Amino acid sequence: MAAPGFWPRIMIKVGIVGGTGYTGVELLRLLVGHPRVELVAITSRQEAGRGVAELFPNLRGHLDLAFSEPDVERLAGCDLVFFATPHGVAQATVPALLARGVKVIDLSADFRIRSVPLWERWYGQTHGCPELVAEAVYGLPEFNRERIRGARLIACPGCYPTSVLLGFLPLLEQGLADITDLIANSASGVSGAGRQASIPNLLTEASDNFKAYGVAGHRHLPEIEQGLADIAGASVALTFVPHLLPIIRGIHSTLYATLTDPEVDLQALYEQRYRDEPFVDVLPAGQYPETRTVRGANWVRIAVQQPQGRGKAVVMVVEDNLVKGASGQAVQNLNILFDLPETLGLDAPALLP
Repeated sequence: MAAPGFWPRIMIKVGIVGGTGYTGVELLRLLVGHPRVELVAITSRQEAGRGVAELFPNLRGHLDLAFSEPDVERLAGCDLVFFATPHGVAQATVPALLARGVKVIDLSADFRIRSVPLWERWYGQTHGCPELVAEAVYGLPEFNRERIRGARLIACPGCYPTSVLLGFLPLLEQGLADITDLIANSASGVSGAGRQASIPNLLTEASDNFKAYGVAGHRHLPEIEQGLADIAGASVALTFVPHLLPIIRGIHSTLYATLTDPEVDLQALYEQRYRDEPFVDVLPAGQYPETRTVRGANWVRIAVQQPQGRGKAVVMVVEDNLVKGASGQAVQNLNILFDLPETLGLDAPALLP
């Protein structure tokens, strides 16, 4: 372990499998500015041979790589490979990479849920490498930092789960919430649905509109309940209702819990818990978080209230679903994994306006 403030002056060779989606291009944007990362491979079967900056002109002058076929032997030359792929894809390649000593951070849902039958039920397919599920470390740094340091396979949390878990975490750690009746009302920008063509995500469909979806059951629910149970040390019951916001980036989660101690100072509790966390900002009492204050940044901003002193905690959480909710958190995991300063490459402020 390197001494605080010191890390070896080496370049980490990084590959990305699935570099054409929103999480893939967000990884590219963050990593081209990372002083300890050398991008050596970006794969896409459909775009193989095409220059990355041709597909993503925002990277012109920053990256001189072309997309390549996802070849295991080439990826085996990396120190770390990110998977920014749909669920089910990473399972086919991760075992071969781990066998060659390559570390893996998976941004898909393939290794987040520890119960293989539960994963198969929610994702509607047979798991391709169930033998690795128990080994995967859930990459929520604020809860799992020490386990992340020694991992070779990290399951990066989903965007909704990140906001809900960080919002409830101080309450559940201290046993201050009724874990049989937690509620999460969450809303995400359109980019959370991915880059594929979809009629509901067209500008004319999503603009000037606000709607709920997946109320009867959303794939992030078992991941969130598993994470909440890990924090609470017991099974929990969560009502999770996701919504679609007519914005490109951002998540706003409003969380509700019945307090077991209505006299608790919620503001002090949250400020104390997150005092040393580099990417969690507890706002002053009376201020409410806004999605625009985290756009393009790895920050989570949180506000907490007990309205009218009626024994209910209301926690408001905002994040950028593509950064702290996906690619930024993945880079944060890279920094922890390689004993680098946790904020390296991630310390830029949010875009405003």
